Amino acid sequence: MSKIERIEAGSRMSEAVIYDGKVYTAGIVAGSTAGKGVFEQTQDVLQQIDALLKQAGSDKTRILKANIWLTDIKTFDQMNKAWDAWAVAGKTPARATVESKLAASGYDVEIMIEAAVGKD
Repeated sequence: MSKIERIEAGSRMSEAVIYDGKVYTAGIVAGSTAGKGVFEQTQDVLQQIDALLKQAGSDKTRILKANIWLTDIKTFDQMNKAWDAWAVAGKTPARATVESKLAASGYDVEIMIEAAVGKD
């Protein structure tokens, strides 16, 4: 049976969980950019995802699936501008984006990913 590893485990949730060759992140929201625009928040979230993937022994080229929540779907282009600058052409994941209320005001984008552990 595969071992379960947790990254930044807290009393309520872990920031990421590694199991059976995959890493699953929690929904990641902006840190220092909370309350700023969706472009800035998305850049912040993607930097956090990069750091979590590095801790898990993976990277953005190994992302299998991304779920993205926006508080206003009209900001889809702003999110995509940050995403497109970050993503590696030809190594993009399956992805879904929806409009939704988020847990607290000031957060306008949330991203959760699943990725394979390791390097190509």
